[in-house]
Amino acid sequence: MYYVYVLYSKKLNKRYIGYCADLKRRLRYHNSGNSKFTSKGVPWNLVFYEAFISKKDAVREEKFLKSGSGRKRLEYLLENTMNLIKWRGAGVD
Repeated sequence: MYYVYVLYSKKLNKRYIGYCADLKRRLRYHNSGNSKFTSKGVPWNLVFYEAFISKKDAVREEKFLKSGSGRKRLEYLLENTMNLIKWRGAGVD
């Protein structure tokens, strides 16, 4: 199984998009500070992921999410996910 994931750094107010075969291990790696591209944004939070059977499909989706139309779709998905979380949590302290 392969995963396309989106991380968010509140510190930098930036997202990072990548793919991997072991999502938990990859998140630990990014938060360890050892990654050249993400070390300055620690801590990173996983805000979205998709699972794929083939590496080829995961790589294709990662490239798409980094494109202009892919970023628009990602914005839509993240916005609607957050609205759903807020709605489900309405009235809950």
